[in-house]
Amino acid sequence: MTDKKLKVAFIGTGIMGAPIAGHILDAGYPLTVYNRTQAKAQPLVDRGAELAATPAEAAAGADVVFTMVGYPEDVEELYLASDGLLTASKPGAILIDLTTSSPSLARDIAGAAAVSERTAFDCPVTGGQAGAIAGTLTAIIGATEHDIEPVRELLGTFTSRIFCFGGAGKGQAAKLANQVSLAASMVGMADALSYAQQAGLDLELTRDMILTGTGKSGAMEQLAPKALEGDWKPGFMVKHFIKDIGLALQEAEEYEIALPGADTAYALYDMLDAIGGAELGTQAITLLYAEEADAAAAGLDWSRYTQEQDECGCGHDHEHGHGEEHECCHGHGHGDGDDHECCHGHGHEHGDGGDHECCHGEGHHHGHGDGHECGCRHHGE
Repeated sequence: MTDKKLKVAFIGTGIMGAPIAGHILDAGYPLTVYNRTQAKAQPLVDRGAELAATPAEAAAGADVVFTMVGYPEDVEELYLASDGLLTASKPGAILIDLTTSSPSLARDIAGAAAVSERTAFDCPVTGGQAGAIAGTLTAIIGATEHDIEPVRELLGTFTSRIFCFGGAGKGQAAKLANQVSLAASMVGMADALSYAQQAGLDLELTRDMILTGTGKSGAMEQLAPKALEGDWKPGFMVKHFIKDIGLALQEAEEYEIALPGADTAYALYDMLDAIGGAELGTQAITLLYAEEADAAAAGLDWSRYTQEQDECGCGHDHEHGHGEEHECCHGHGHGDGDDHECCHGHGHEHGDGGDHECCHGEGHHHGHGDGHECGCRHHGE
């Protein structure tokens, strides 16, 4: 049997999944797709893919099953439930999870697959929506070169680079390392643009200058232009980036190491989520530095960011709410006469959940319903 005859199932045809599945289809592989929102899979069906009513139905006859869903709990349910993929797929099937998820969960799935005569490996990708559309993603795999040989050509339909890290869960760990680097780069990009603006510099010229030196980053190269144009459409959603950074911080806590850059990024993106930015692109971090009118035009609402008076880690009292004095990132006021200080020493309360303190003294209340934890020093208090 050649790779071209492999029957492929693809579960999760969202922002990233749909173009990836499209490349597999274009390469001539028989493809069955499933997505909770059927409309998101319909363009693939119109191009020749078969539509399944359930993940189990999609996987039933497939030689290779790809999954790309939102959160670790989605992955766990999809694979390990009594009617999950490890039961629904056929013996000998290869199951490949493209979701950025938990390393320990990836190890559990790989172990359970081996017992049930399937092969499963973690294969998160990086490159964003643009890379997915272009078919130039980087695959970060928790398996050996030998393990992926039966599907290497298939993986090549949507990737330009493949890195094999040798063991279950190590692909996820490597992807989280990438996200930690990106998190600090996003903050650096936003800080630099804000500083340049306050200094009266031409922002495009400043960006061009930074890209010629060691201050350059993928964030400055690929996402700063979108921020400067006021384009907040997601190539990668804020809520998913929060999940990724949270996973990395949680892993770091287990290793008993500090990741202050990731901690700072988490705090800022958590704030962006709190004021309505969960489904914007990650470049929207720059809106935390913007005037209120610009933030409001993008759909953000600073009045949603409220809490009781709090003594924070920097020793300042912050009162968040209407008519209260607090100052955001670089001194911009938000709300009716409000001055609030965020970034370092702010408190977050959004949704139901535990209260805990981050490495810079910030209190966070998380109730996103996505099962992730902050990854700072305290969880579930």
